[in-house]
Amino acid sequence: MARKAPAVAGLLASWALAGCGVSDTRPEAAGAPAGGGRAVGAAGWVRAYFVAPNGTWPVSRAASAGAGPQTALDELLAGPTRNERNRGLVTALPAGTHRVRAAAAGPGVVDLYLPWLVAELDGMAVNQLVCTAAAAPGIPGGRRPVDVVVRVYESGESEAWSVRCDETGTTIPVEAPQKAR
Repeated sequence: MARKAPAVAGLLASWALAGCGVSDTRPEAAGAPAGGGRAVGAAGWVRAYFVAPNGTWPVSRAASAGAGPQTALDELLAGPTRNERNRGLVTALPAGTHRVRAAAAGPGVVDLYLPWLVAELDGMAVNQLVCTAAAAPGIPGGRRPVDVVVRVYESGESEAWSVRCDETGTTIPVEAPQKAR
């Protein structure tokens, strides 16, 4: 019986290897790549960033065709839905009715007009605003949200400061261009 065990194991291994479905022929075309996944900023959806226990968290919301940065900001200002609140999402934006204006300003650029000074806002609120604007649909240039520059105009200020939303949902400054020497 002890001699049969190695023979049976060898036979089973050869059957398993022979039946794995990999032929010894050259590669064959298998057709077009898989498709159909929804991309960030795809028509019909906006992404709004809310606050979770570990930072900002994006949620997708249905939007009409042609939605842009203003639609995304309006969804953010509407606050989390009951279902989103039940999942632990909240907003750090000040309570009340506030009008934040946002518009695509060129390839990969969004202008964001705030009714507050940034110093009056919690850091998470700034992250929410900037990341929602950067991920909005309708921004020319086809850039990823982390590559979109958001120019923030504070209440009463005429000069903007330029920032981006990084991969973690955090606002980071855009580095000033190097001067020629």
